[in-house]
Amino acid sequence: MITVVLADDQRLVRAGFRSILDGEHDISVVGEAANGAEAVELARSLKPDVVLMDVRMPELDGLEATRRILAATNDVKVVILTTFDLDDYVYGALRAGASGFLVKDTEPMELIHGVRVVARGDALLAPSVTRRLIAEFAGRVDRPGPSPRLNSLTEREREVMVLVAAGLSNDEIAAKLVLSPATAKTHVSRIMTKLAVRDRAQLVVLAYESGMITPGWLS
Repeated sequence: MITVVLADDQRLVRAGFRSILDGEHDISVVGEAANGAEAVELARSLKPDVVLMDVRMPELDGLEATRRILAATNDVKVVILTTFDLDDYVYGALRAGASGFLVKDTEPMELIHGVRVVARGDALLAPSVTRRLIAEFAGRVDRPGPSPRLNSLTEREREVMVLVAAGLSNDEIAAKLVLSPATAKTHVSRIMTKLAVRDRAQLVVLAYESGMITPGWLS
């Protein structure tokens, strides 16, 4: 059973999401928070698989709440909920440790799919979001640059990491590199272990910060 905490200051939004998610046989909403501070407390006490986190909330915003939750536990996955333009939040939320994004007016099946994807450890980043993230990093003058941790990767692992950062699934990576899906999955797991990152979203951040992906790469 996938356990979920809903964090949003609008009661009707939480009620709508609960209705959708609780209707699934493999998902259960175990708590609701009306602000970021409550979200942190519920995440620490209930240890849900996924927290659906609004960005703008009283007392503590969603980005800071995400940082505090993920500093306290390695097991909880956070998905940012927003009605706002993603450009303002993508970088900060991923740096905070979020596993992806959903807009609040997403279709019910997309919400359900997103929760399942993140619960199994994958990033929830649409190709359109990754393109915009690449453009964002291309314009930053304060990028940290290549990480020494990348030296531990083989050439094949670097190829796989670039494709992960571009938003490709394991099956798509396998097809592009002429590998079996199982081999692609193994590569991704080894990369995350070597680089000490919690999920694919963090691989995305590291790849962009290190300059492994450039704006024209996906065109």
